[in-house]
Amino acid sequence: MRVVALSDTHAPRRWRSCPPRVADHLRGADVILHAGDVCVASVLAELAAYAPVHAVKGNNDGPDVTAPETLELTLDGLRIGMIHDSGPARGRLARLRRRFPEAGLVVFGHSHVPLDEAGDGLRIFNPGSPTDRRRQPHGTLGLLTIDDGVLREARIVPVTP
Repeated sequence: MRVVALSDTHAPRRWRSCPPRVADHLRGADVILHAGDVCVASVLAELAAYAPVHAVKGNNDGPDVTAPETLELTLDGLRIGMIHDSGPARGRLARLRRRFPEAGLVVFGHSHVPLDEAGDGLRIFNPGSPTDRRRQPHGTLGLLTIDDGVLREARIVPVTP
């Protein structure tokens, strides 16, 4: 299963429509995970034209974004937790393990800083932001490959020059 992970698209200020380099990765995706701060619901509708979308609400999301604060789902046998703000870096892995005890992977956003970290039987993954890189060298998204309950690959991919 090919999964595209996004976060912090911040429409319409940063995302007026799907950037071409993001769309290139969305084509052929089986599922899209959005870890919050879409800001307007039209982004979720736009993404849904590519693949089914699972999203959580971010701190900048408007009232038209009807998404839960946290989400747990199973994709191809892998249990995944989602949350927008994972809290401070210190203690993050243990905190997310407590919050999502059954998960093998937790996808989050908020910081705009890409992260792929593992420990204690859990992998945590922040795809960064494709549109608001802040102090990062590039805007990014995440590509996940899941097969038979196992996360086979997780990559942070730059989508801006």
